[in-house]
Amino acid sequence: MTAVYKDDQEDWLTVCLKYLLFVFNFLFWVGGAAVLGVGIWTVVEKIEYLSLLASVTFAVSAYILIVAGGLVVVTGFLGCFAIIREQRSCLSTYFFGLLFIFLIELVAGVLAYVYYLRLSEELKQHLNQTMTENYAQPGQKAITTAVDNLQQEFKCCGSNNFQDWKMSAYILSEDAENRIVPDSCCKTITDHCGRKDHPSNIYKVEGGCINKLEQFLADHLLVVGAVGIGVACLQLAGAVLTACFVYLLYKEEEEEFGAL
Repeated sequence: MTAVYKDDQEDWLTVCLKYLLFVFNFLFWVGGAAVLGVGIWTVVEKIEYLSLLASVTFAVSAYILIVAGGLVVVTGFLGCFAIIREQRSCLSTYFFGLLFIFLIELVAGVLAYVYYLRLSEELKQHLNQTMTENYAQPGQKAITTAVDNLQQEFKCCGSNNFQDWKMSAYILSEDAENRIVPDSCCKTITDHCGRKDHPSNIYKVEGGCINKLEQFLADHLLVVGAVGIGVACLQLAGAVLTACFVYLLYKEEEEEFGAL
């Protein structure tokens, strides 16, 4: 009776673990969709601002999440197949797939957090130089467009304030045509509106763009880091459940072989 009870208990445990893995796999897919969505959102929404950053860490962390999200979709299908068929080889592949994705998302989350800590210092060191030296210069169309969009969207002028433009390569050139600031500093853009620096005309009292860009990027990095690390922990839990399920299947096969 004791042996029969033990077998029934192990069968019950295997069934429970199997359905628990099905629930996890659904959460796994949802988490993968979240990872993929956050990665795409980070890259697509304001991709032009990436040209203003000295480091590629922000973009790299987002691209890693996109890759991880795509892998989740594939691994999720493999997980369903492996759980239904109860094949130890497929479940082992699923297990190592979870661990691999866990590492990828953990790296993305850590990169985002580390860059979040360095973001303020990087912007202080490079943003003003990038804007004043490259704006409206040959071969720098991406930066010029990014600066124009930045100043219009965040209602700011210059990195720290509008006076940053005074010694810029663009304002000192003949192309400026007596402008004091680029036309994108104007509250209402018209041709040559940058010739007047009155507060009613340009974003003069609203301050520079550095603090607003920093807050914008920091918010994105926090989401990237939280989603990356959060879903990575979910994958780790799934890997533990899968390992337990494989172990139970192995014991069942061993007992069936011993009974022959």
